[in-house]
Amino acid sequence: MIKIREIDHLVIRANNPDVMVSFYCDVLGCVLEKTQSKFGLFQLRAGQSIIDIVSVDGPLGKPGGAGPAQQGRNLDHFCLRVEPFNEAQILAHLASFSIVPDASQTRYGAEGSGPSIYIEDPEQNVIELKGAPDIR
Repeated sequence: MIKIREIDHLVIRANNPDVMVSFYCDVLGCVLEKTQSKFGLFQLRAGQSIIDIVSVDGPLGKPGGAGPAQQGRNLDHFCLRVEPFNEAQILAHLASFSIVPDASQTRYGAEGSGPSIYIEDPEQNVIELKGAPDIR
């Protein structure tokens, strides 16, 4: 059984990330928390969550194909915060449904860096299952 606590973050693909960041910050009150230029990634604080804006021309945005329009998607993936995050139990649960996830990795989210697993739903939408941040 997987127990979802909340949505951790959303990743939005953008043709013009600067305009999107301005909109989310100026209009909606988000705060630019982190920029990862090598990935074309802007991470905005939205309450307890994160909204990531990625450039469609950057390493994270390119796999999504054409930029946001009628023919292209702009949501890269969404992340569900899972608690507790017991990797072995989660993998066994997914296997019982014949779901083969990507390898677990440490990724950054609303609470910091922690373990995460990517899966796809039946229509190939990507879902990240994320655990608590690593505390060291």
